Amino acid sequence: MAPWKGAPLRVVFAAEKPLDGELSLSGPDGRVVAKTSDRQGGPPYFWYAEVASPAVGTWRAALAAAGCGTITRDIAVRDAPAPPPGATPGAVWPVRASWSRATENLYSAWIQKLFDAPLDAEPSWPTLRAVLRDRSRNMLFNYLGAGEDEVSAPISPDCADLVYFLRAYFAFKMGLPFGYSNCSRGGGGHAPKCYSWLTNLNPPAAAQRPGLAAGFGAYLPVVADAVQSGAVRVLATDDNTDFYTVPLSQQTLRPGTVYADPYGHVLMLVRRVPESAGAAGVFLAVDGEPDGTVARKRFWRGSFLFAHEPLLGSPGFKRFRPIMRDASGNLRRLTNAEIAKNPQYGDFSLEQSQLGVEAFYDRMDDVASPEPLDPVRAMKGAIDSLEEQVKTRVGSIENGRKFQNSGKGEATMPDGPAIFATNGAWEDFATPARDFRLLIAIDVVRGYPDKVARQPERFAMPRGESVAQVQAELQSVLASELAARKFTYTRSDGSTWTLSLRDVIDRAADFEMGYNLNDCVELRWGAPDKSDEASTCKRHAPAAQRAKMTDYRAWFRDRHWPHA
Repeated sequence: MAPWKGAPLRVVFAAEKPLDGELSLSGPDGRVVAKTSDRQGGPPYFWYAEVASPAVGTWRAALAAAGCGTITRDIAVRDAPAPPPGATPGAVWPVRASWSRATENLYSAWIQKLFDAPLDAEPSWPTLRAVLRDRSRNMLFNYLGAGEDEVSAPISPDCADLVYFLRAYFAFKMGLPFGYSNCSRGGGGHAPKCYSWLTNLNPPAAAQRPGLAAGFGAYLPVVADAVQSGAVRVLATDDNTDFYTVPLSQQTLRPGTVYADPYGHVLMLVRRVPESAGAAGVFLAVDGEPDGTVARKRFWRGSFLFAHEPLLGSPGFKRFRPIMRDASGNLRRLTNAEIAKNPQYGDFSLEQSQLGVEAFYDRMDDVASPEPLDPVRAMKGAIDSLEEQVKTRVGSIENGRKFQNSGKGEATMPDGPAIFATNGAWEDFATPARDFRLLIAIDVVRGYPDKVARQPERFAMPRGESVAQVQAELQSVLASELAARKFTYTRSDGSTWTLSLRDVIDRAADFEMGYNLNDCVELRWGAPDKSDEASTCKRHAPAAQRAKMTDYRAWFRDRHWPHA
């Protein structure tokens, strides 16, 4: 916020258009100290440069872009740190800026850099705090100069908390307004609905602490206690909500866009990888798990569920509703109609509410990959996504094994649909929601050759080959890929066991009953009874819990999420 010689000078330049350009940072002596032509994102597009120890004086940031000339900004670097901004009585932080296309673009660039990693990597972090304290990722680390990132705050959000925490963190750093609603989860014949709305200027008493950094640290747990996935599933036609739905396009599905799963999960887009050289385009997202871990994953049918059931609210891609000051200085959220007409936004749409399930996924295929795909590469991409889900499940099952070994006793199993959303050890270590999605993922991969045969026009079919020949080739490739891709899990006695994705597919029916953390890990991975693999199993869920699981098995077998 106030650059000085004792802190890194970080500069980001964001643009709507894919300019060809080079960002350079020149020191007070006119010498170029850092430069990059690495344009990231899209859209928005951005360049990032950093100088670890800037000299005192006037620096110049310049983007030399084809067709635009050179765009410059002078930056004064001080000899000593400036006094950090002060707190405002009764507010968590003062508002000194406004949400606009420019600040939204910076928000998107910050999100993408925060979770950046190669496409073939499968990054995960034990907590969001670990991400935010990584100075190589977080360009806003200690941005205010108040030591605000050194304050020990419990930053371990679950899926809904995660998207609010990221928005709040950015707003706190940049002096932007932030708010959150108290909402219902839905149920009793009604979709989720929001009621009271609180902002950083009118926080509850529990969130008020002296000092800017301490106040923000106290604020996050208050936000976490208030928000949940129902807030993201409020009907798209409702103005009294924290989010609004956007059209499905490469222009609108930007980093920072939130995805509302109809069954209670929430994810955030962090990057779009364009279609290239026959490889499918990819949308990448992050989510928070009940145990606090944060992981990146690909958009695909197996992990981004979509369904239209009025009682569940409106699923799909949404963005945070802009918060503005009114004429009297009070904060308020723009309505859907105002967003649609606002030249800074203009991206409200009910398109997703009008799409059926198949049409939604077809539309997303078109957005990610406008050109016909090579069918083999496209199927391998789906297998990659399944493999990613399986490996993430390995970590979840291992956390459950460690809980079993902690001596804390048996976890209580909820009744009915509450198995998918509760609290305590069951929420942290059981995997009913993950396994429900895994079963859908298995269906997608297993049925991919048939999908290509049903929709040959969507694929770059090999010249001279019939649809039946391509389908047979895909079946062969599928079999070999599933057999070749292997992973290991830790058994009850600490030894490891290796399985293949072929085993996962073959054991799909076992995963309908594999989510109870009170069962041994071998059983949760579908080890055949009396096999060598199962020989180390020493723990089984109580008979009463197994009876309930038998009653609930149809939900998993039929891929039908129950209503609360």
